[in-house]
Amino acid sequence: MKKLNQATERCRWLGLSALLLAAGCEEGRQRRVVLYVSADTHIAREVIKRFQEQTSIRVDFVGDTEQVKTTGLAQRLRAEKDNPQADVFWSSEVFQTILLAQDGVLAPHGSQATTDRPAFSHDPKHRWYGFAARARVIVYAPDRVAASDLPRTWMDLTKPLFKGRIVIADPRFGTTGGHLAAMKAYWSRAVTPAFYEAFLMGLADNEVRMLPGGNAGVVAAVVSGEADLGMTDTDDVWAARARGLDVGLIYPRHGLEGVTGAGTLLIPNTVARVRGGPNPLAAALLIDFLLSEPVERLLAESVSHNIPLAGAVADDYPQYAVPDPLAVDLQRAADLMGEAVREAMHLLSRNDGRHAG
Repeated sequence: MKKLNQATERCRWLGLSALLLAAGCEEGRQRRVVLYVSADTHIAREVIKRFQEQTSIRVDFVGDTEQVKTTGLAQRLRAEKDNPQADVFWSSEVFQTILLAQDGVLAPHGSQATTDRPAFSHDPKHRWYGFAARARVIVYAPDRVAASDLPRTWMDLTKPLFKGRIVIADPRFGTTGGHLAAMKAYWSRAVTPAFYEAFLMGLADNEVRMLPGGNAGVVAAVVSGEADLGMTDTDDVWAARARGLDVGLIYPRHGLEGVTGAGTLLIPNTVARVRGGPNPLAAALLIDFLLSEPVERLLAESVSHNIPLAGAVADDYPQYAVPDPLAVDLQRAADLMGEAVREAMHLLSRNDGRHAG
């Protein structure tokens, strides 16, 4: 069945490519598309290669560094708003994409590929769509954290036995800031507005250290023995395991056991059309390609093991399914991200000798 689905999708994309040519897009500028991408380069290159093979459209892509990716590209898109250079933005997260849509940087897109998608994974105004998610997890060293001590909720990280043993990435970049914002949004609604600050204060009392790098650096710190636990993403843990490194992961809850929708946060990749981009027809094809089942399969089978959002694909990868995903308003979280990050920098940066900028 997998092979049949993949053959069907390939025929579909070849057909779309033929339509593109028939529409006169063989003229120079429509035979290329400019992609800004914050997903890991080795993953993005394989996806781009397949798109180019199936459509004969050249993809010129711009990435960013591990430390500032997504944030750096979002700033660049805003700076280019009046003279867009990119056609498509493929982000490894959702929160910056939501903010770009609010700022008028992104344009609506609709097609057969965008129908019947999970409600939480697309913009009601069709300016972005989610696919191939990661989960926010706790990475730990199995030889240094006893099974009986493993944290089961995020608040468990404030327990005294973990003092001086936890690291997180700088929340001003990457998914850490979005996760903190989701915590603030969820806890303000489900518990009390003061719960998020209490969590940060508990982390500060536990001398949680903020690292200058991204989530991969968090996993590296646990591997090296610099820390015993860290807040990170599933893809970085899977990548470490693929290299033979001994790390464990936990899918922590944000709420109590038995409360539906209080589990682990999913952060999808997102794709969006840049308003005013120079190659709109090729952009539409690339967006639909990224939202296709073969791409979700490719990302699920990669070293990142992204979590498929398309139902038919998700059923084939139950080993990566997240029990009880967190039900949180992503729009609300994006709106709170600046405030959530400032609070975190104020309370946590003292533990690594830095100050909020």
